Order: sequence, then C-alpha cells, then structure tokens
Amino acid sequence: MLLTNLTILVLAGFVGYYVISKVPNTLHTPLMSGTNAIHGIVVVGGLLVLGSAAGDGLDKVILTIAVLFGTVNVVGAFLVTDRMLDMFKGKDPKKVAAKADGEGG
Repeated sequence: MLLTNLTILVLAGFVGYYVISKVPNTLHTPLMSGTNAIHGIVVVGGLLVLGSAAGDGLDKVILTIAVLFGTVNVVGAFLVTDRMLDMFKGKDPKKVAAKADGEGG
C-alpha cells in the first residue's frame, strides 16, 4: 500500500510539473488566483479534520504542518495576485508630476 501511494505521489509530481511547464508565463498568475480559492477550501477541511482528530499526537502534528503549508500557499498566492493586479492599475498623475519635478515620492 505504501509503495502504491508513493508511486502515485511521484507520478502526480511529474505530471504536474509537465502540465505547468507548458503554461505561458502570462497565465501563471490568473491560474494561481483561481486555485487559491480551492486551496483555501483545503485549509478549512484540514482545520475541521484537525479539530475532530482523535488519536495520537503524530496525527495532530502532521495535520498542523499540512494546514500551515496550505496557509502559506494561500497567503503567498494572494500577495502575488495583488502585486500582479497593481501592475495593471494606471499611474497616479500626482506621483508622476512629483517625480518629474524632482520631488521624492
């Protein structure tokens, strides 16, 4: 059973790598934004399982690490998406004029 699960994990990693490597760079951030919501659901599910986990401490440690990694992924995706959206906003005319006049800003 362990060997089967490890085989599936390794094959999924290879397939994921090759699928993502074929995506153009301009689509990476919109795809990350879309999968961010899905990963948020995974984090909520992990918290629910962690709250109802009855067992040894190892289960809770693994669940806590999984929720932590999922949370880091969600926060990072939000930050990258926000930064990408800021790139598409128009420039503030006051800041552009201030830089042209030599003022800091």
